[in-house]
Amino acid sequence: MTKTRRSAAWYGKLDKDGFIHRSWMKNQGFPDHAFDGRPVIGICNTWSELTPCNAGLRDLAEAVKRGVWEAGGFPVEFPVMSLGETQMKPTAMLFRNLLSMDVEESIRAYGIDGVVLLGGCDKTTPGQIMGAASVDLPSIVVSSGPMLNGKWKGREVGSGTDVWKFSEAVRAGEMTLQDFMAAESGMSRSVGVCMTMGTASTMASLCEAMGLCLPTNAALPAVDARRKALAHLTGKRIVEMVDEDLKPSDILTKEAFLNAIRANAAVGGSTNAVVHLLAIAGRVGVDLTLKDFEDGTDVPLLANCMPSGTYLMEDFCYAGGMPVILSELAGQGLLAPAKTVLGGDISVYADGAECHDRDVIHAFDAPVKPAAGLRVLRGNLAPDGAIVKPSAASDHLLEHEGEAYVFENIEELKANIDRDDLPVTPETILVLKGCGPKGYPGMAEVGNMPIPAKLVKEGVRDMIRVSDARMSGTAFGTVILHVSPETQAGGPLGLVKTGDRIRVSAKDGILELLVDAAELATRRADWTPEPPRYTRGYAKLYIDHVLQADQGADLDFLVGKDTRPVTRESH
Repeated sequence: MTKTRRSAAWYGKLDKDGFIHRSWMKNQGFPDHAFDGRPVIGICNTWSELTPCNAGLRDLAEAVKRGVWEAGGFPVEFPVMSLGETQMKPTAMLFRNLLSMDVEESIRAYGIDGVVLLGGCDKTTPGQIMGAASVDLPSIVVSSGPMLNGKWKGREVGSGTDVWKFSEAVRAGEMTLQDFMAAESGMSRSVGVCMTMGTASTMASLCEAMGLCLPTNAALPAVDARRKALAHLTGKRIVEMVDEDLKPSDILTKEAFLNAIRANAAVGGSTNAVVHLLAIAGRVGVDLTLKDFEDGTDVPLLANCMPSGTYLMEDFCYAGGMPVILSELAGQGLLAPAKTVLGGDISVYADGAECHDRDVIHAFDAPVKPAAGLRVLRGNLAPDGAIVKPSAASDHLLEHEGEAYVFENIEELKANIDRDDLPVTPETILVLKGCGPKGYPGMAEVGNMPIPAKLVKEGVRDMIRVSDARMSGTAFGTVILHVSPETQAGGPLGLVKTGDRIRVSAKDGILELLVDAAELATRRADWTPEPPRYTRGYAKLYIDHVLQADQGADLDFLVGKDTRPVTRESH
């Protein structure tokens, strides 16, 4: 006997409403038997020519459809907002929550039984998962995959990571503008996400670690035929998941998030994973906090990939990819039992894993770097926490005390950073205000501030930088991010003045402003927030309702889920 499905409330009724739902779909050439009660599978596609990372998703959607038809389902593709990290102003992060709303309401409003999430670019994957988790229908991820390795003058070029390096080299007079422009075309040689371990590849890797996708999804290159085959198998699997009623809430347990945190440390993953995992956890009701990220502090760096290492995602794939990472974690008892989209335990994702290049993926007992997980810092400068990434930092700066040089906003930084008379030394701590969720708005990737030009010319390539901003997952340096509460919300960062001393200790988890409490109280009495930069539309809604970074920067009214059926008809 055919199981009554959610989609039957749209396509199974023999009345006026059923007539309307079926008849208008039939104008696309679907036959009667497509509406015979089989699972209707939504393919949630973030394809866009303005999102180069996702430009190959049309082809993957067709492969998913083949798998759905093969398994006896009815595939229907629908678009949602696409967030092009490299193209959107003021920042794609401003729109992550809007994408999640688009995904959530599309899934809820349409007559589908399960959904395949096609994403890739930094904010598309977490935004789609957030939206799907809030409806809690069977869901599975297919990532667009990394682009091919960049090539320029006989060397490998990593997207993002080498952009920052080349830019500093030009400012130092070590690279010509002609060479800089020539490297531009060599960096991006195919569709796909950054081939460094940036946020996109990080989130794809963590999807695999959490069991939200099929094994090997994280690293197969976007243009590799095996990614189409994986998409086909994913289409087949989502039909089975609908029959099993296997939902995000079954998979996204506390154990799954802890696995993701440890995997993030092992691959040298993006600091952005923190705000995304916190936001996803908020949608499924898992109590995840910054304290949980300390669970990955002692996990060593195993993936020798930029920006923390040498290689790129194409190399990571050929070396064995995430199955090898998960196998190494499992061997140390660091892979907690957790259900996956395959229905069984996450341990099967590591079964049979072989490493084909130990220079790319190191063994747990011979890591690239020991104890390389993200560090959570706290103190009077960050009462609710801040983040630093030791694997991409300079060891000698992780324990440091120095004088602050303050930029009140991003415009002030850009206007002054190249001044020859800027009063800074390599020991100075650069401070940037007003770049948090409310302040920018959207918490832009500007935390990896440029090194002042006068110091670049002296050969300085890193110094401590502190802000309420984020940084690209492709970036590197001793950069302290996500300072919470942010400046615009009245956080202590807004009280820092040039000349104040700041103490940083990654070992002890400290970020301290060495100014006495009475002086800070006087400064607070004189402090006023900047006027909001947007007063209408979605941006105003965002500013009014966004949570702080330590809570995932979701909108307060989106936390949690609503699985109630939609009962009212449109006609």
